[in-house]
Amino acid sequence: MKLIEVKDKKTVKKFLDVPRKLYKDDPNWICPLDNLVEAVFDPEKNVFFTHGDAMRWVLTDEDGNLIGRVAAFINEKKAYNYKQPTGGMGFYECIQDQEAAFKLFNICKSWLQEHGMKAMDGPINFGENDNFWGLLVEGFMPPSFGMNYNFPYYKEQFESYGFKPYFEQVTNHLDLTKPFPERFWKIADRIRQQPGYEFRHFRYAEKEKFIDDLKEVYDKAWVYHENFTPLSRKDISESLNKAKPVLIEEFVWYVYKEGKPIAFLVMLPDANEIFRHLNGKLNLFNKLRFLYLRWRKVYTSTRITVMGVVPEYQKRGVESGIFWHMARVMPKWPRIKTIELSWVGDFNPKMRALHDSVGGHFVKKHITYRKLFEGKGNENSRYSTIS
Repeated sequence: MKLIEVKDKKTVKKFLDVPRKLYKDDPNWICPLDNLVEAVFDPEKNVFFTHGDAMRWVLTDEDGNLIGRVAAFINEKKAYNYKQPTGGMGFYECIQDQEAAFKLFNICKSWLQEHGMKAMDGPINFGENDNFWGLLVEGFMPPSFGMNYNFPYYKEQFESYGFKPYFEQVTNHLDLTKPFPERFWKIADRIRQQPGYEFRHFRYAEKEKFIDDLKEVYDKAWVYHENFTPLSRKDISESLNKAKPVLIEEFVWYVYKEGKPIAFLVMLPDANEIFRHLNGKLNLFNKLRFLYLRWRKVYTSTRITVMGVVPEYQKRGVESGIFWHMARVMPKWPRIKTIELSWVGDFNPKMRALHDSVGGHFVKKHITYRKLFEGKGNENSRYSTIS
């Protein structure tokens, strides 16, 4: 077996082709767009390079056949917030072979150690956790846009190497063909009729204001979470630009109290329903296919990627009010039958309770693992600290 560093167009192509080769017979897998993957590793497009670094490799067998790939990265804003400096690894793909898996894990470990790290989390992204994050361990179905999909045997490979669960993230589905609980609508009616509350959807014409409002709510809502890092306007703007081809203004909502932003919700149509036809390539023909399918409104599902409520307005029914307004919009998109309520960590019981209250049902679980480079256990596991 041979590890090859990705450093030119030829090796970049190999890196992108590994999953196409491994998943060619898997009907559930949907190839991420090559340009989205490459943007993660482009210092001119990924703002995380301003405070971090990344490296990646492909693995071949003795005949030169592609059998695996991996990337390692350091986010300096978060690496030193733990008991030990902690980097990350991700974009992991591998055949069902322990020796191959351990070669990929070892190269990440070595690179991270050379850069002063004493642990690594994975599989994660060199970016925010709304894309390319976590190992799928339950619910092997076609993934929605941005959600990791992998072979079931990856779990054994990670755990055999010594990775321990750090936290888990659960995905629920909301069936729009079934009515919401009556109690939920009563709460929504009460909150939306109270004086001082205003519900507004996103508008590109007011993009800068909405970026400021999202940052204000996010920074207040997540400030008490472990290893919190405030969002930057640049990060939000970059994410908005990436989402623009599929973003629908009436799927992104804000709540204001006496003119001040107190909550937001971002929902995107599941672009994978289009991307599954493109095999990761966005050439001229596929761009035309994309535009045509988007115009046809082929989407049958959406994904709520992030939601936040400032602490003093939590448990007041603000979320119910947002869903009430969303429900007024959905008839414009009659093909959409499912909302994916995704990416809720075990450290966020309030959001999990909200999913239950609207009638969401469990469909998938991802685990983010941590590997300590010294010691046998994982004393930093969230499972030892979360009540």
